[in-house]
This record gives sequence, C-alpha cells and structure tokens, in this order.
Amino acid sequence: MSTDDRPKSRSQKKREMTALQDTGARLVELSPEALSRVEMPETLRRAVLEARKMKGHEARRRQLQYIGSLMRDADPEPIRRALEIKDQDRLADSRAFQRLERWRDGLVEALPGVAEEILASYPAADVERLARMAAEARREREKNAPPKAFRALFRALRDLDSRV
Repeated sequence: MSTDDRPKSRSQKKREMTALQDTGARLVELSPEALSRVEMPETLRRAVLEARKMKGHEARRRQLQYIGSLMRDADPEPIRRALEIKDQDRLADSRAFQRLERWRDGLVEALPGVAEEILASYPAADVERLARMAAEARREREKNAPPKAFRALFRALRDLDSRV
C-alpha cells in the first residue's frame, strides 16, 4: 500500500486546516485594493471583509476559523499566488528603500561612486542639485540641527524612483 492510498492522519488534517486559516488571516490583512484583485469565491470575500471589521479577539478568532473552513472549498492556489506576489512586491519596495537610504548616506558622506551609481540608474537625475542638497545636509549634521535637508535629500532621491 503506497503512502498516497492511506487516509490523512488527524495531525495532517489539522496542519492543513491551520495553513488555510493562516492564509485566510493574511487575506484579512490585505488592503481593500489588493483584496479586490485576489480571485476567490464571493462567500469567502464577504467573510474576509467581515473579519476586517471585528475588534473582539474571540469573535475574530472564530471568523478566521470560518474563513479557513471556506478555504477548504475554494481553490487556494490563486490566493497563495496573489499573496506571494504581494510579498515579492513588498520585498522589492524594501530593497528600493534601502538603496535610496544608502545613496543618501553616500552623498552626505561624499563617498566616491555614489553619484555615478545614481546616474547609471537614473540618467536624467540632477546630480548637481543632489550634491548641493547633500552639502546642506552635511552642514546641518555638523551643527546638530534638525535633519530638514537630510530628509529633503531623501525625498529628492525617492522622487527619482517611483517604486518607493
């Protein structure tokens, strides 16, 4: 008798149900726009929207169990794919943000090659303006002044990159 012919153990069924509940909980955390793009049955969508409104811990826990049971009848693959895409987008946004921070810090510290790296990514970037802003941020830091220019430099870099 192969392993595929045996019925699932109670533990395996419970693990699968918990995984479906966890997926459902992630759906509840999505923004309304992102949720509208996920392919799912309408009853599941209504249950997710209802769970978003719930404030009580026990009521929310029961609703998440209900969502998990609804997910047993739904095809979980499109939902998992949509959540994976959302995770990949979040990771890419985080990496872009970190790159902008690294560029900002490199410009303020006058590290060699940072301006060239920015120009390589954004040929239309006004490097002279960024250099002036970095110099102002340096002066600000030396005077222990509030980081107004430091933040303005980051915003200027962020404006180059529409992802962040």
